[in-house]
Amino acid sequence: MSAPWQSRQGAGVVKKVCGPDGEGVSGGVSGTPVTYGFRGTPRSWRTPQKATRDNAPVNPHHRLGSALAHDTAGTSGSGNPRRSVGRSPQTPRDERFGDRPGRPGTLPPVPGRLTLFRELVLLSTLALLGVAGFAVLTWQVTAGGAPVRRDGRVLHWFLRTAAAHPGFGTFAHYLCKLGNIQVAVPVLLAAVVVTAWAGRAAGRPLWWLPPGAAALAMTLVPVVVTVVKDAVHRPPPGSAVPDPSGYGYFPSGHTATSAMAFGTAALILLPWAGGRAARLVLAAGTPVLVLAVGFALVWCDYHWPADVLASWCMTVTLLSGVAAAQAVARAAAVRAAAAGISCSSGSPG
Repeated sequence: MSAPWQSRQGAGVVKKVCGPDGEGVSGGVSGTPVTYGFRGTPRSWRTPQKATRDNAPVNPHHRLGSALAHDTAGTSGSGNPRRSVGRSPQTPRDERFGDRPGRPGTLPPVPGRLTLFRELVLLSTLALLGVAGFAVLTWQVTAGGAPVRRDGRVLHWFLRTAAAHPGFGTFAHYLCKLGNIQVAVPVLLAAVVVTAWAGRAAGRPLWWLPPGAAALAMTLVPVVVTVVKDAVHRPPPGSAVPDPSGYGYFPSGHTATSAMAFGTAALILLPWAGGRAARLVLAAGTPVLVLAVGFALVWCDYHWPADVLASWCMTVTLLSGVAAAQAVARAAAVRAAAAGISCSSGSPG
């Protein structure tokens, strides 16, 4: 006697199953016999049809080595052995944003987290190197060490070269004026306003971070320069007697002002540069201009070489902080863009 859930039909065992709405389904032979099961029992492919009773028999599907969907009558895409065939994908492959060029990633993307970490580590290292260089120069200038004696020899070489080439003196004086607050600070303020407006208009997250960090770094320059000048109280170039007015020459305020203003302006404007030529001018022309101002200050006998070098070390530290803020804002913009692409690519269905 057969089990209550089975009935015999010919040489095969037929299961009783129900349709999607609870009704019974019955099978009719509409294909060639196939081999099914471990014993190789011949089966017939049956197309499910609606039945009026609840316990109509039907043969199961044959397996082709992969998971097959149940053949459900009356549903969209019925008769398809795989569920994903004939169904719109949730996230089309051609609309996925795989990764940024040159960076490892996944689908959906995890945009540049490791790269941001490495960039922050590099910038932190540069900032620490700048602090270390500034501290060593301050200590040597205060203690009168060997670098200070070499500093005098370098200054004398500059003065001899300037005397041999008097025609360059006028141009050098104009370069020195680029370190004036009235010239350098307006340039930075214009760059801050432009980048803040462009970032907000583009709807970027943390658009205020790079221009805010640039303005904060610039306000720290006169504070650090004034405090160190009063503490060290270095004599003017070529002299061993301090200035009677109490003015110190270490570090160079003109060098720090020009380097921070022009360097920070180029740094925050670089992502918004319209063409390759503009980016090249900002990336290569700004360091050349900063170096020229520093050399002109020594050429015109306004500062010791160590004064200029210490200001450059301080600039490296402050510029590293601005670059770190810009890297964080850029990573936030990449994440926001990737999230927008992922959300617009499709919804579960």
